[in-house]
This record gives sequence, C-alpha cells and structure tokens, in this order.
Amino acid sequence: MSRIGNKPITVPDGVEVKIEGQKITVKGPKGTLEREVHKNISLEMEGNTIKVIRKNDENLNKSLHGLTRTLINNMIIGVKDEYTKELQINGVGYRVQKQGNNLNMSLGYSHPVIFEAPQGITFDVPNPNTIIVRGIDKELVGQTAAVVRSKRPPEVYRGKGIKYADEVIRRKEGKTGK
Repeated sequence: MSRIGNKPITVPDGVEVKIEGQKITVKGPKGTLEREVHKNISLEMEGNTIKVIRKNDENLNKSLHGLTRTLINNMIIGVKDEYTKELQINGVGYRVQKQGNNLNMSLGYSHPVIFEAPQGITFDVPNPNTIIVRGIDKELVGQTAAVVRSKRPPEVYRGKGIKYADEVIRRKEGKTGK
C-alpha cells in the first residue's frame, strides 16, 4: 500500500487541471506544464481533488503510484509558486555576472565560462557570489543547478568552487594535519 500514492491532490484556486486520457495539463499564473502518465496509472478528478489510481498490485505499478502522485503535485506547486535553487561561489577572483539570459562566470580558468539558460529557466544574480535558479519545473530547476555547479564543484581543501547554499562541505586538513 502506497501511503503517498493514496493521498488525494488538492488543486488550489487559480490553477487549472485538464486530464485527457494519459496526458495531464496544469495551467497556473506562472505558466503551463504537461506530462504523460504511464499506461498502468489512471487519474480521476472530482471537484478540486485529483486521485491517482493504479490498475493492480504489481511491483512496477506500486512504484509508479507514489511517483506519479508526487510529479503531479510538483507540477501544481510549480505553476502556482516558482521553484528556486540558490548557488554560492567561493574563491578568490571567482564571480558571476548576468548577461541577458546567460551567466558569465569567472571560475579560475583561463577563459570565462558562459552558461546559457534553458527554456523555462531564469537566473537572478543579487551579488557577484550568488546565483538563484528559478523556474516552474522542479526537475529542470534541479538539473540546471546541478549543471551550473558541475562547472567548478567545491573542493575539500580550500572550499573553492560552486556549491548549493544549504550544502555543507566537509573540509580536509591537508599535508600538515596528522
């Protein structure tokens, strides 16, 4: 029994949900998202609640049950409020600037690193050491933040690089620590 999959999803005011066969479309004040649902999962809408129902108790269907419910809930939250991920840049001379929709990062390489924003993602740069990734698709926001972080991941000796704002870097002592 999936506890998450059995919970009904409440659709808030200002969000419109359309279910057409195996396709669900969620429209809200921030934008529109679409997703195909697996053929073994069905969706029912009664009033302003959505129920996710699996066909039988096979292992695949059990795992898809909770996943589908969570993905649909994330779509509803995303079109109502945006998802954000905050990244911090640490290091002498490391900084970021916003150029249109792109990021221009100086990360200690011999050249600037230019990162183009995927469609549906916007960047905010409140100061030269902070990047905020915004978007309505939770999966795309997380993936974009991970790709930006991969341009210079934090290193454990001096802590230089790009890290998530809530990430804790366990530092090593180096040669002198015994």
